[in-house]
Amino acid sequence: MLQDPIGITAIPSCFSSGAGDDQYAAVTKSGQTLFMSVYKTQIAGTSRCITITWFKHLLLHGLSVSVDGVESTQTEPTCKVELKPWCFWRKQGSKRFTIAGKTLDVFWDLKAAKFNGETEPSSEYYVAVVCDQEVVLLLGDLKKDAYRKTGCRPALFDPVLLSRKEHVFGKKKFSTRLKFHEKGQFHNLSIECKNKSSGKDGGFPAMEIRIDEHLMINVRHLQWKFRGNECIQFSKVRIEVYWDIHDWLFSPGLRHALFIFKVAVPVSSPAISTPCSSLSLDTDSGSGGVDGFDSSGLNEFFLFLYAWKVE
Repeated sequence: MLQDPIGITAIPSCFSSGAGDDQYAAVTKSGQTLFMSVYKTQIAGTSRCITITWFKHLLLHGLSVSVDGVESTQTEPTCKVELKPWCFWRKQGSKRFTIAGKTLDVFWDLKAAKFNGETEPSSEYYVAVVCDQEVVLLLGDLKKDAYRKTGCRPALFDPVLLSRKEHVFGKKKFSTRLKFHEKGQFHNLSIECKNKSSGKDGGFPAMEIRIDEHLMINVRHLQWKFRGNECIQFSKVRIEVYWDIHDWLFSPGLRHALFIFKVAVPVSSPAISTPCSSLSLDTDSGSGGVDGFDSSGLNEFFLFLYAWKVE
C-alpha cells in the first residue's frame, strides 16, 4: 500500500499509519463498517486530538470516544457505547476521564438517534466532550439539549476536523459522504470500478470517481495505473486524490484499496502549485466562500477511505 503517498510531513501523528491500523484491519475483515473522525481542540490549555469512532456489525452498533493524552494509568482510556438490539443498552449517559490533572466528561444521548441504515447517525442525537465547564467538542443536532444537560458554555475555540478514516464494503461501487468543513454541507462521494465491454478500452478495468454525481476522475487501464494521483477542483476547493488499488487486482481474498482525499485551501490561493486535472468542476459561480463558509478560515482535511472489495 501507499507509504506516505502525500509526500508531506505535516500529517498529524494522530491519524498516521501505526499499530492501530492492524486492529482496524482485523475488525473490518469480519465485515464491520467503521467511521473514525479526528478533531483538534483545546483541552486544559493544551491542543489535543479527540477521536470519534462509529462502528457497525451485524449484531453490534456502537460509538467510542478517545482523547489523546489521557493518563495511561486508567484501565479504560476510551469511552465505548454499544448499541445491542437484543438487550437494554445505555442510550443516554456520561463517563469521566482525568487529563492533565483536570476532569473531562463525555455525554451522549442516542435515545432517538436516526441512523437511516447508516453506521453514523444523521439526526436526533448529541455527543459532547466537556472540560473546565466548556463544551470543547459537540456533535449532533441536539445542541440545546447538550448544553442544558451539561450545564456548560461553548468553548472559546471551535474544534477543527483534521481527518476522517472510513472502512466500507462493496462489490464494484463504494460510496460515502464528504464535507469540506465541519460547518459545510455534505457531498456524495462515489468510487466505481468497471470493466469496459466495448470501444477501444474493451475488456480493461476502469475507475470513476464522482462527487454529487459529477464525474471528477476517470482512470482507464487500471492494470497499469493501479497507483496514482490527480488534483481536482470542486466548489472552489482543490482536492488532491491518491489511490492504491493494487490488492484489488493482484491479491486473492478479501482485500482493501486505499483512497486519500486531501481537501486543500481555496483555488484562488497560491499555496498549492500542483496542476489540476481538466476534470474539474466549480459548482459555485458566486464570490462567496466554500459551502457558505468563509474560505479564509478553511483548514486542510484528509479523508482516508479503505474500500474492501467483496466478491
